[in-house]
Formats: sequence, C-alpha cells, structure tokens
Amino acid sequence: MARVAGVDLPPNKRAEVGLTYIYGIGRSRATSILKEAAINVDTRVRDLNDDELGRIRSILEAQGEIEGDLRKRIQMDIKRLMDIGCYRGLRHRRALPVRGQRTHTNARTRKGPRRMTVAKKKAPGKK
Repeated sequence: MARVAGVDLPPNKRAEVGLTYIYGIGRSRATSILKEAAINVDTRVRDLNDDELGRIRSILEAQGEIEGDLRKRIQMDIKRLMDIGCYRGLRHRRALPVRGQRTHTNARTRKGPRRMTVAKKKAPGKK
C-alpha cells in the first residue's frame, strides 16, 4: 500500500484522485504534482513503483505545507484572529458564521441544533 505524507493512499483509485486523500491537496494540485513527476494521471495507485512514489514525496516536500503542518498553521491563524480581537476572531470565538452570512434564519451548521424553549409549569390555581 502506498503511503505518502503519513496517509495511506487507496490502491484501487487513480493516482490523481488518490493524492486528494492528503489534506491540502485537491484535484488541480494533484494533477500538477503528477505532471511534474512525469506520471500519467490515469495510473492506479497500486501500479506506482517506489521510484515514482519517491518523486511524488520530494515534490510534496518542496511545494510546501500539507497534512499536520497545514492544519496547525490554520489553527494558529484562527487563534491569532481571536487574540487580537478582530471581528473575524470574535465570530470564531462565538461559533457564528465568519464571512458575513445571515444568522436570523439559517446558519444551523455553525450554530448547532436549535435550542428548544422549555415551557414553565403553571402553578396550581386557587379555588
């Protein structure tokens, strides 16, 4: 099984699709990586030999952050926004939409399930 950047690539998928299992790599970046490594995009992951996998690894190291480093940088960026107290940081802190979406209705993904109002029991009436 091919292992690149700490991720097991699915053996039955095309190399272009298999690389997208790595966090930070989409279809266009995967295509450019394979083109730079001189590998056909239609090649299955199981058919890649050690030399080709080595070329992919070296290209990924040269290109920049993926997987853990990228996740860490994104979390640090969000933490920085919260620390400086800017509007985007406040929205992250309150778990509300950050990019200007409406919240009167919608935004359920970010806000979570609706909180139901609990009706108070009526006090026993005097006769």
